Amino acid sequence: MGDSDTFDYSLRKFKKQVEKAGILSELKKRQHFEKPSIQKKKKEAAAKKRLLKKIRKMQVM
Repeated sequence: MGDSDTFDYSLRKFKKQVEKAGILSELKKRQHFEKPSIQKKKKEAAAKKRLLKKIRKMQVM
């Protein structure tokens, strides 16, 4: 195992930790200001989408 192998392993491990912590999604969210009313609309739309998906899944079974 060379130095490049350990670096690749460490990089992969770091990327997984960053993804698990949700740092990139948080960064994208904070990149541009979003009015609270728009945030609320997006949150409600996501909840509706989840509910519809759950209903469709229950109908298939």
